[in-house]
Amino acid sequence: MEIKKMNVESFNLDHTKVVAPYVRLASISKGSHGDVLYKYDVRFCQPNKEYMEMPSLHSLEHLMAEHIRNHHDFVFDVGPMGCQTGFYVSLINDGDYETFLNLLKNTLQDVINADEVPACNEIQCGWAASHSLEGAKELARTMLSKSDEWKTIFIEE
Repeated sequence: MEIKKMNVESFNLDHTKVVAPYVRLASISKGSHGDVLYKYDVRFCQPNKEYMEMPSLHSLEHLMAEHIRNHHDFVFDVGPMGCQTGFYVSLINDGDYETFLNLLKNTLQDVINADEVPACNEIQCGWAASHSLEGAKELARTMLSKSDEWKTIFIEE
């Protein structure tokens, strides 16, 4: 089957050849004023085989988005993938892969240590009823326990 080249980077990724969990630099975008945006694909689950339950993913998003900024001054965004298999994390002007891996480890440890989900209320969240702190912690524990696998992105054939 011939696959048409798409505008979205992840649509050009062969999801049958990746092995989760992994962390890969998905793209680098340069702004007109010199800033550089580094977008990481942080894959928790094997595509088309497993996924994160929405309340756990939602809480993990809140926790990561809040806590990652305690460790790095130039976080642009932490956003969940619609397929519920991972997150995109974007940093401004910091493309060092090892630094990002340490940032992710520290952030996931913060998730494990959290006592509550930040902004988990109807004023600050668009679906406050859909959260699971324990589910988020379990996802973080599982991902962190496999950190030695994060650099392996593709299945060896």
